[in-house]
Amino acid sequence: MRLPTVTPAVYRRIALATLAALVFIMVTGAAVRLTGSGLGCSTWPTCDADSFTPRSASDTHGMVEWVNRLITGAVMLLTVAAVLGARGRQPFRRDLYRLSLGLPAWVFANALVGALVVWLHLSPVSVIGHFLLSLGAVANATILYERAAHGPAPDPAEDRRWRATPPVVTACRLLPLAAGLVVLTGTLVTGSGPHAGDERADRLGLAVHTVVRVHGIAMVLFLALTVVVVRMAHRGDAAPVVVDRLHLLLVVLVAQAALGYWQYFTGIPALLVAFHVLGAALVWIAVLRVWLSLPAPVEEPAGEALAANRATMGAW
Repeated sequence: MRLPTVTPAVYRRIALATLAALVFIMVTGAAVRLTGSGLGCSTWPTCDADSFTPRSASDTHGMVEWVNRLITGAVMLLTVAAVLGARGRQPFRRDLYRLSLGLPAWVFANALVGALVVWLHLSPVSVIGHFLLSLGAVANATILYERAAHGPAPDPAEDRRWRATPPVVTACRLLPLAAGLVVLTGTLVTGSGPHAGDERADRLGLAVHTVVRVHGIAMVLFLALTVVVVRMAHRGDAAPVVVDRLHLLLVVLVAQAALGYWQYFTGIPALLVAFHVLGAALVWIAVLRVWLSLPAPVEEPAGEALAANRATMGAW
């Protein structure tokens, strides 16, 4: 069967929609935990031992968990559409096709981990793994979205051209590491604090106030590093696109830090936690987009470059 032809501009929109869906499923997954619905369905892939759906529509926890599973299925279909779109994209790009294959793989792997989360009765380690796999899928989609705007990635064997001076490039290499440290310490806070997903769920044997302090220190270090890199870029050591993305990272990071302190000093309300999960995804995307803006892109053929540039004008 011949696949419909997909233009570069249309494919980039598909990639953006897939990225947005992967962020959305992170928030709905958090909603399952925040509403105490983590064990609303007692097994997987069915909801109950003898029923695919909750036994009753009045079973709020069961419905929340089941709807989240349906959303996961819809996101999986969207990742498959990204694969088929990459296959039908004209001109065909093997690098985009290979990147797209990772999307359904990430979602399928996370669905299996989601099953483990249920079978292990919301073990904190399994929940942490579930969250980290979600960020992996978001990273894959972010790279696909960015690569779809330009030509193939530069050959690693060739000398790359950079949009920033070596000190800025080196400093930017630390940003994903700092972001990763903040994410990991944040998962420890989640695994130790309230909102376990069910009152019967185990918690990590860590003092909440201690891990919150560690997480806060990691965030302050990340913020300080970002400010330093922004100042370096302002000296003319980076191209405007890099500066703009650093500014966006700084704004998102400040908002996320403020939200974190707000939720902590107001007793960690569930709604603010949900926004904090969204903020974590947005910070992760912003960091990756800074890093992906550093190498000068390979130009596509003239016709394709024009379409991609038009798509970029209407994108982030």
